[in-house]
Amino acid sequence: MNALPARPSGRNAPTGDLPFAQALQRMLDAVRPLDAVERVSLRAASGRILAADAASPYDVPPHDNAAMDGYALRAADLPAETERRIALHLTGQVLAGPVGGATVAPGECIRITTGAAMPPGADTVVMQEEVEVGDGRIVVSGGHVVGENIRRAGEDLARGAVVLARGRRLLPADIGLLAAIGLTETDVVRRPRVALLSTGDELRGLGERLRAGEIHDSNRYALLAALGRLGVDAHDLGTVEDRPEALRAVLAEAAAGYDAVVSSGGVSAGDADHTRGVLAELGEVDFWRVAIRPGRPLAFGRLGGALFFGLPGNPVAALVIFYQLVLPTLERLSGTEPRVRRRQRARALAAMRKSPGRTEFQRGVLSTADDGSLCVALTGAQGSGLLHSMSRADCFVVLDEARGPVEAGEWVTVEPFADFV
Repeated sequence: MNALPARPSGRNAPTGDLPFAQALQRMLDAVRPLDAVERVSLRAASGRILAADAASPYDVPPHDNAAMDGYALRAADLPAETERRIALHLTGQVLAGPVGGATVAPGECIRITTGAAMPPGADTVVMQEEVEVGDGRIVVSGGHVVGENIRRAGEDLARGAVVLARGRRLLPADIGLLAAIGLTETDVVRRPRVALLSTGDELRGLGERLRAGEIHDSNRYALLAALGRLGVDAHDLGTVEDRPEALRAVLAEAAAGYDAVVSSGGVSAGDADHTRGVLAELGEVDFWRVAIRPGRPLAFGRLGGALFFGLPGNPVAALVIFYQLVLPTLERLSGTEPRVRRRQRARALAAMRKSPGRTEFQRGVLSTADDGSLCVALTGAQGSGLLHSMSRADCFVVLDEARGPVEAGEWVTVEPFADFV
């Protein structure tokens, strides 16, 4: 798969907690973006990554046309003074669509609709509200200029111009733009193949009866949904028991067939946490602890030719790590640069607990004060196992590593969830 370039470091992770910004940069630096190309129809291209610059084969619009309903005429026939008026002979009508044989001679005009091609001889369109019509003629005042109310050929796109650059994630407006230049299909980067699994003897699938000490595997479903919104080719490998040999078998198979592998659970230092050890056997651990809350244990490295992300088992921690670290890394793997997220300032409506030493991503709800300023309140208790704190939120409250507690009324940094795909 060749997702990762070789690194000179050893097989085991360095000790100590890696600052959040350094962890993200190391993950991004480790990625070799995919370059395999496939051609898809324009109908199937939304959300895909453009594999080559798209250039317009012709001018858009292809001809000068009317910008509004009115009358096409020659500016030279009009008086220069706005108070003077002149009558022009009305010879017909031009509608949007195929170009006919109508022309405009001196002293003449033609009724024209928005989008219709300008007839030869005419160089100006006067709005219908600015003329009087009757007896096969119009009466119009002076003061109009050449080119008024005309959209020029190539005004939107010039022939040969690059309309979309390689590496762009195609949005609905981009699909329309490609259609406007006549494309029926386009080259896009192959979707990354991403495997997803959970580890834990306590996990049960949906529909299974829970016994004492067991829980449903919510992480896999949440992460599959997040991967689906990202647009990768996601494969669910299910739940793996807390046995090194079971995890070893699944990861060994995944190493050969995927560009990235995402697991949740088993990355801490407990007796049943085997992910990091198995990863060190089969591949390489780059790092496994990040100075972040929630989500301190994170095993990142290589598994054959694939990127490996070992996420925490707590559901909020898994999602925070996914959005803050895995998502931008997978975006680069997909052949595009990570999207720039808006960071805004908001006033805290209540105090927030925070100790220096780790970057925290608390979950908040945004509102607008009477003076128009942005405010934020937390969604209640912020434990890493409280999934409702994510479900109720619409933003992250980002508290940097150095800062301490937040007092009510202080300004904090927020990241709206709308920017996370």
